Amino acid sequence: MARGSAYAIIDAGSTKVATIVGDLSERDTLRVLGVGVAPSDGIEKGQISNITKATDAIQASVEKAERSSGTRILSASVTIAGAHLSALNNRGIVAVPEVGQPISGDDVQRVIDAARTVSLKSNREMLHALPRYFVVDGQDRVSDPAGMHGQRLDVEMHIVTGAVSAIQNLTKCVEGAGVQIDSLLAAPVVTSAAVLRTEEMQEGAVQIDIGGGTTDVAIYQEGSIVHIASLPVGGMHVTRDLVAGLRCPFAVAEEVKTAHAAGGPIDEKPGSANGAVTLSAFGQEQEREYPRQLIGEIVQARVEEILSMALVEVKRAGQIEMVPAGLILTGGTANLPGITDLAEELTELPARVGQTGEAYGLVDQISGAAFATGLGALRWTTDGLDPTGQSVRLSMPKAPGVMDFVRGVGRIGRVFLPK
Repeated sequence: MARGSAYAIIDAGSTKVATIVGDLSERDTLRVLGVGVAPSDGIEKGQISNITKATDAIQASVEKAERSSGTRILSASVTIAGAHLSALNNRGIVAVPEVGQPISGDDVQRVIDAARTVSLKSNREMLHALPRYFVVDGQDRVSDPAGMHGQRLDVEMHIVTGAVSAIQNLTKCVEGAGVQIDSLLAAPVVTSAAVLRTEEMQEGAVQIDIGGGTTDVAIYQEGSIVHIASLPVGGMHVTRDLVAGLRCPFAVAEEVKTAHAAGGPIDEKPGSANGAVTLSAFGQEQEREYPRQLIGEIVQARVEEILSMALVEVKRAGQIEMVPAGLILTGGTANLPGITDLAEELTELPARVGQTGEAYGLVDQISGAAFATGLGALRWTTDGLDPTGQSVRLSMPKAPGVMDFVRGVGRIGRVFLPK
C-alpha cells in the first residue's frame, strides 16, 4: 500500500458499530484519522437480525467517522463474524516443469490456485485463503519457495468461508448506508493482526475475542493460522445472566457488570456496606441490595463457560500442547478484572489481555481490547493485503462468488484523505 493512502473499515458488532479511517505513516506506524462509534442495533450474535435497524446503526457510525476525519467515506473493508464462519485446511500440489531451473513466481501462483480449488456448497462463500507453509520436494515448512530448486511444490492452505445469506444481509446493510464494500474480512482472522506478537504466532498462541454476541477463536502455530471458530456466546450473555439473577433492567445489569463485576471471585471493596451494592430493580421496591459476591459468582460462571468452550476448540484442533504462548484475550469482556487469573487457572495456560500495538492519531477514542477487531482490520488492510485478505506478495487471485462485483465497484470509490 502506498504511504498516505487512507482506508476505512467498518466493524459491525453485536454491541457497537465502529468505523475507523486510517493509514500508515512513513515509519509504518498506524495512524487513526477518524473514528465513529454508534450503538449496535439489528445485529444478533454477529449476524444481521433486522435490516433497517442495522443499516441505521452502520450509517450513524459512518457519519460520525466522516465528521471526525473530514472526508466522505465511499467504500470500506467490513468485518464479518458469527457462528456461520468455518474453515478447512487444503493442500495443493504441482510439478515444477523447468528441470534444473529455480521455482518461479508463476509456479508459486499455480500451487496456490490448486489449493484454492475446493468444492464448496452453494450456500458458502470463500472469504480467505491463507497459505500456512510450502513443501519443496519433501522439505517441509518452507515460508517462500521462490528461487529454490525442486521438482514438486506443495502448499498447505487455510480456507475460511462464510454463509452466503449472512454475507448478502451484511452487504445490503452496508450498501444501504451509502458505502460500497472493498472486502469482507473474517473477524477471527484479522483481530490477531492488532494484538498478537510475532513470537507468540511463531511459538503457538490462542487469540480469544469475547465480543458482545460471539466469541472468536484463532489458533496460531509456527507463524500461521491453523484453526478458527466463532462461538455463539459473548459478553451480552453475561449481562443477561445478571438480569435474570438480580431481577434488574438490562441497562443496570450492563453497568453493574463493568463497574462491580470481575472475571474471578470478587473481594469486598473498602467502603461498601456489608459488601452490598444497591441497584435499580424490577418490582414495587425499585431498588434492592445485592451482595457483591453474588454478582461475582454470576459473572464468573458465564466467563468460565466461554473460556471452556474456547478451550474445547483448541483441543478439537489438536493444538492444546502446541500453544506455549497461551491465551490473548480481547473484546469488551476482556476488561473484566481478574479474567486473566481465571483463564490461567481454568486452562493452565499463560493469559494476557491483548494490547493493540503502536498507533497514533485519534487512538484514545478506540484504545483497549474492545476495539481490537476494528484496529486489526485496519492493520490488515494497510499492511498491503489485497481485498480478499491475501498477501499481495503472492499475487493471489480472488475466488469467484457473490461478492466479486461488489468488491470491484467498491475499489473504484476507495477513500482518499488530504495528506
